[in-house]
Amino acid sequence: MSSQQPRRVHIERITKTHKGKTYVSVLLRRTYRENGKVKHETLGNLSDLPPDVLDFMRRRLNGELDGRAPNGPFEIVRSLPHGNVAAVLQTARNIGLDQLLASRCCRERDLILALVVSRVISPRSKLSACAHLQAETAKSTLGEQLKLGEVEVHELYAAMDWLLARQKRIENKLAKKHLRGGLLVLFAVSSSYYTGRKSSLVKHGYSRDHRGDRPQIVYGLLCDGVGRPIAVEVFPGNTADPATCTQIVACVRKRFGIERVVFVGDRGMITSARIDQDLRGVDGLDWISALRSDGIRKLINAKLVQRSLFDETDLAEITSEDFPGERLIVCRNPQLADERARKRKELLHATDKQLEPIRQATLRKTRSLRGEKEISLRVGKVIGKYKMQKHFDLTITKDRFTFGRNEEKIQTEALLDGLYVVRTSVAADTMSSDRVVEFVARRASFSLLEDGRPPTPSDLSSQR
Repeated sequence: MSSQQPRRVHIERITKTHKGKTYVSVLLRRTYRENGKVKHETLGNLSDLPPDVLDFMRRRLNGELDGRAPNGPFEIVRSLPHGNVAAVLQTARNIGLDQLLASRCCRERDLILALVVSRVISPRSKLSACAHLQAETAKSTLGEQLKLGEVEVHELYAAMDWLLARQKRIENKLAKKHLRGGLLVLFAVSSSYYTGRKSSLVKHGYSRDHRGDRPQIVYGLLCDGVGRPIAVEVFPGNTADPATCTQIVACVRKRFGIERVVFVGDRGMITSARIDQDLRGVDGLDWISALRSDGIRKLINAKLVQRSLFDETDLAEITSEDFPGERLIVCRNPQLADERARKRKELLHATDKQLEPIRQATLRKTRSLRGEKEISLRVGKVIGKYKMQKHFDLTITKDRFTFGRNEEKIQTEALLDGLYVVRTSVAADTMSSDRVVEFVARRASFSLLEDGRPPTPSDLSSQR
């Protein structure tokens, strides 16, 4: 077994001569003795450090300074995170975001750039962002890197007004860069509930945030063919999704010289009724959406969708008389199919497990559960919890309760596992099936799902 003595760290100057030229290296080394032999381990190359720093380090390692710098003891005054700021800020500059906001440097541009970078690093309110930019309360080097100095919150709001006034100019720059000729563009609509009351746009409408108690605003995002944002439009909160399209199509085509707009939305947004009433036949407007479950079931019953379609690929294109002039792209996600089958099995088992005690309670000889209303209340809590009523046959009388699984309905639903059908009016020679499905995925990626996972194309057809 080898014996090893404690190691000593020191700075060593090494001089080498090669072909008449002298090379000097300054190395940080650890020297130790192992089995009677002196060994050296190089920890780093200090050759680029200035002489005064090397002298200080050498004296400190030799114990001459006793922890003191040449002008006094070491004192860490403050240390702020910088790596995240450097990465995001440099990326913003690399893609030309600063020049996009304004070609000339000004304080408003720097404040907006600070808000954008702050939003990426750590989303917060304007008041909180202002505090994080102040020298005394800074949480990063962002304010220092942009040389903002003292920042007041009213400056941030004023800078946003400055940005709003430049919106069309910025959008025109983006369109000139990314929209050329008659390229296809994507237009998606979303909404956000609102807590203020002053804006004339704030109205009650369909809430995607499931906050029907709050008024909201509706906004539409226009992107190029690969999903890069070009322009945004804001509408009153009670504006129907197809209405936003018909309002913006003419404006967009005239402003940017676009021949065709493809409206991409989920099945709750673009229904058959809305297609017939608002979208079909509008010049320069196509759509991509998805069928509801009843529509998919209709295709299955008509033998248009069969498992054999997916023997070689998980995507197939069909047509149906029920959807004239449309392409139907049937997709199958095996992982999603397995997951839905697993969840249904677990929910059925959980429902069985909690309904059985209710049935037993009606059979007790003493203190049995009686009354159709009382039994229904107990059963309703279970059914409401797991939402499996459609898969069970329930019989409730004054003194009895029986239940059983409806295997036919369970098997019918199982046919839909992992299947989703994308519908579109875009011609095949304009956009391939793969491209249509890709656009669907891009539309879904505009936002994350409630459980935090990135969305998939099948989320376009998931129930709202």
